[in-house]
Amino acid sequence: MTEIAAISKTPPTLELVERLIAEVEEVFHGKEEVVRLAVAALLARGHILFEDVPGVGKTTLAHALATALGLSFRRIQFTSDLLPSDVLGVSIFNPRTSEFETRLGPIFTNLVLADEINRAPPRTQSGLLQAMEEGQVSLDDETFELPKPFMVMATQNPLEHHGTYPLPESQVDRFLMRLTIGYPSAGAERRILLESNNEDSWEQRIKPVLEPTQVLDLQREVSRVEADDSLVGYVMAIVQKTRAEPRLQMGVSPRGAIGLLGASRAFALLSGRNFLVPSDVQRLAVPCLAHRILPVGASAASHEAHEEAGAIVTDILEDIPVPV
Repeated sequence: MTEIAAISKTPPTLELVERLIAEVEEVFHGKEEVVRLAVAALLARGHILFEDVPGVGKTTLAHALATALGLSFRRIQFTSDLLPSDVLGVSIFNPRTSEFETRLGPIFTNLVLADEINRAPPRTQSGLLQAMEEGQVSLDDETFELPKPFMVMATQNPLEHHGTYPLPESQVDRFLMRLTIGYPSAGAERRILLESNNEDSWEQRIKPVLEPTQVLDLQREVSRVEADDSLVGYVMAIVQKTRAEPRLQMGVSPRGAIGLLGASRAFALLSGRNFLVPSDVQRLAVPCLAHRILPVGASAASHEAHEEAGAIVTDILEDIPVPV
């Protein structure tokens, strides 16, 4: 087979994804799987909660991904005095016109990085719920549609709890995935160190691979990925097992089941397929389900509880027969 013929058989979506990942890795090194999962969450119309120590590249990943996808980007630093209006917007009286004018907040963008979300008080955290769930914001008597596509990437430090407000289960459940980037490999960290003295900013080294309209097309394409009845049953079996698991005091909700199936479809599309296979579901089960369940003895969704929940999900996957 000639090289040209081989290239022609490469699925267009897979080729786009490989170009996208290569572009992001120009500035975010050694974490291809994290990038792939983040893109899958976006195409599944979901949001991501990153739980990581500071300085591992969460902001770089979010900004680089937005740039490579051709999306607008804003970073919001959550603090203890942040008000809902600082995020969503506010109506201000204009004495010149004797009318109220609406000033939209920084959430009106394609990709929002909500940095250290657990430092904001519950009232501000809850202000994100409507935006994350419905893609719109209500200010006074008006409702404003958010740009499409829209995605929230939130971060929180798993170790520092002083002056923080743990996210309630109702809000954690709104995140499609909970991911950890972790420390880079030795090779990736060497590359980071060598580039740290580069006078060119990373924005100059990365170029858009897609446009917002193409991202929307890919989101619609996800819904057309075929899922055999046996695989839908596989997802149901996993979810129902969490509800009967004696090590858990709270199982996965129907929203979690929908999220797992949608994310698995998106991951299949990113793998160049228009059909689902069991490995898609297995790969997405822990990122999509572990933050939605609560082990017995855990009083809140802490980092330790999340790790234990991930291990339980892995055990459940081993117990349930894989459809063939």
